[in-house]
Amino acid sequence: MMQYSRPRRNRKSAAIRDMVEETRLSTKDFIFPLFLIEGTNQKVEVASMPGIYRYSEDLLLKEIEDCLKLGIKAFDVFPAYPESKKDKYATESHNPDTFYLKALRAIKQRFPEVALMTDVAMDPYSSDGHDGLVQDGQILNDETLEILGKMALAQARAGADILGPSDMMDGRVGYIREVLDQEGFTNVSIMSYTAKYASAFYGPFRDALDSAPKHGDKKTYQMDPANQREALIEAELDTMEGADFLMVKPALAYLDIIKVLRDHSHLPIAAYNVSGEYAMIKASAQRGWLDGERAMLETLLSIKRAGANVILSYFAKEYAQLVKG
Repeated sequence: MMQYSRPRRNRKSAAIRDMVEETRLSTKDFIFPLFLIEGTNQKVEVASMPGIYRYSEDLLLKEIEDCLKLGIKAFDVFPAYPESKKDKYATESHNPDTFYLKALRAIKQRFPEVALMTDVAMDPYSSDGHDGLVQDGQILNDETLEILGKMALAQARAGADILGPSDMMDGRVGYIREVLDQEGFTNVSIMSYTAKYASAFYGPFRDALDSAPKHGDKKTYQMDPANQREALIEAELDTMEGADFLMVKPALAYLDIIKVLRDHSHLPIAAYNVSGEYAMIKASAQRGWLDGERAMLETLLSIKRAGANVILSYFAKEYAQLVKG
């Protein structure tokens, strides 16, 4: 009688499935993105991101404290600025008295144990809403680097542990690394947005920060969604320039890019499970079209399985609450 291989034997009970599962998620895998607004006692839900809020500093500190109790130890804080504080040169980004930098200092003073990440790009502070300096409808690359360097140095001085250049300007990792090292911040890490695609999945994030471009789009600096091999060029350059992590953004529509970078780099790979990916699951769950909890877990698992060591996700707290039980 022919003997058949029976893979189902390794699926026959939960105990056996747990033993042989190849990919395992942990709360330690996550960085939780948070939104900061000016003021006190402010907590405003992002309409297109159910369950995600913009916090004033006092309530942001409370949110971080709650997350630490759940085992989340890393946070990426994004500021939402009013138009009145934006200008062409993003000068508010390196004003030491701005509410964002004050909040970073407060976070590190109260919770020195957290890994605090920041975003380096002009769009939250720019009256043009672009990641770089705009002149005559063009995004200027090298002129932007000087602004990014000032921003990065201000964030490092405020206590940031990891800087996330998300602007996609050529040479910005090397420029920022040199600025940091010259000022003695050799221990501040750079998590480069290595493969950041010109994606439709950023809409809710731009709602949260009111940072959409005032004209044009970001296709001259963010990557073409059709391209995979180009990500290897960006990864090689970022590695040579001193990046400590390589990030893929978005995550779910670019699992192949996560896998390609994982296969070709020895650096830790991060993936940003972006706002639109979060919003799709939340909206479908609210309508009863999906089991939201299962869809969340399957999505996060797919990102980890593709090769991400670190996952930035708006699901981080929800996941931590679920596994803590």
